[in-house]
Amino acid sequence: IKDSLNLPEIPRVIECFDISNLSYDHIVAGMVRFVDAKPDKKGYRKFRIRTVEGKNDDFASMSEVVLRRYRRLIEENSALPDLIIIDGGQGQLNAALGSLQQLGLKIPTIALAKQNEEIFLPGHSEPRKFEKNGRMMLFVRSVRDAVHKFTLGYNVKRREMRLRDEFAAVGNN
Repeated sequence: IKDSLNLPEIPRVIECFDISNLSYDHIVAGMVRFVDAKPDKKGYRKFRIRTVEGKNDDFASMSEVVLRRYRRLIEENSALPDLIIIDGGQGQLNAALGSLQQLGLKIPTIALAKQNEEIFLPGHSEPRKFEKNGRMMLFVRSVRDAVHKFTLGYNVKRREMRLRDEFAAVGNN
């Protein structure tokens, strides 16, 4: 992964972000953390989108969660990851990079687009294609799939909680 993505070091700590929106009212994000190529479930994080209301805007949502995550790590003086993976394409990547730049951070960041399983790299307008069943792509996809499953599960839970609350409110009237 270090050589294929031209990273400065082997990424021991990887964080991966995904946005899940089933409707305008149910926009959430999730982040998974892998340490030494293994899931670090204590490092997983859920985010309610706070600044994007009434529209599905994956770019603004991604910008918000990346900004919130790394601002908090800076404030806590916590270690930063060696690599960030964004579930999405060029737009999501640019949104994340904008937030990192706003914080003055230079963390290697890539995006993995689902459609053709291509990797977008900063400064390149065209995605890079790697062997789909190569070790690196299998690993990167497994990280992306973990964040997707985690985030979708959180979205479903939030929606169920909201429906339960709405039914309870109707029952009380």
